[in-house]
Amino acid sequence: MSENKIATTVYAESTPNPKVMKFVANRAIIQGDSVEFMNIDEAKNSPLAMKLFHFPFVREVFIAKNFVSLTKYDAMEWEDIAMEVREFIREYLAEGSVVVHEIEEVQKKDTSKESTETVSPINHQELGEVESRIVDILDEFVKPAVESDGGNIRFMSYEEGVVSVLLQGACSRCPSSTVTLKQGIENLLKKMLPTLVKEVVAIN
Repeated sequence: MSENKIATTVYAESTPNPKVMKFVANRAIIQGDSVEFMNIDEAKNSPLAMKLFHFPFVREVFIAKNFVSLTKYDAMEWEDIAMEVREFIREYLAEGSVVVHEIEEVQKKDTSKESTETVSPINHQELGEVESRIVDILDEFVKPAVESDGGNIRFMSYEEGVVSVLLQGACSRCPSSTVTLKQGIENLLKKMLPTLVKEVVAIN
């Protein structure tokens, strides 16, 4: 490895969603919160995502602190493409290339579009007491497990006992996401916030 390269290892890891593979780096690859791109047009602020979308089998790209989750089209199997993608990501990171430009701008892009894949981080100072407690519970008990599966969960709103969340990465459209949402997250919030939480729904 040349002197100007960054020592980088990347390994591929399966997720509960058979369409999604998680590629984990041995170091942080972005600062701040995760970002998700549903198509190449949305990826203009992420050079890495732009390049990944040039693989014909890549459908969606999710980038978190130290991993990239890719959603593929059904036409290809991971066993045929995972090694190629893993090596591409490893080489890209080793070169020190930019992963995401100005992550805040990615998350705060045109809200007039009917798009939920990139949203602004939660500002705790703007939340009420119940909302803050919900966010704290999700961050402490739910988010770590969701991230280990190659995804992310974001609190979106709380109204009349209904908690709305956004599922990203491997959790988006995962066959088991409904079970996780209802039996896991909803039951947890009902147990920890009795009388306050009636239901948890995913807006996507």
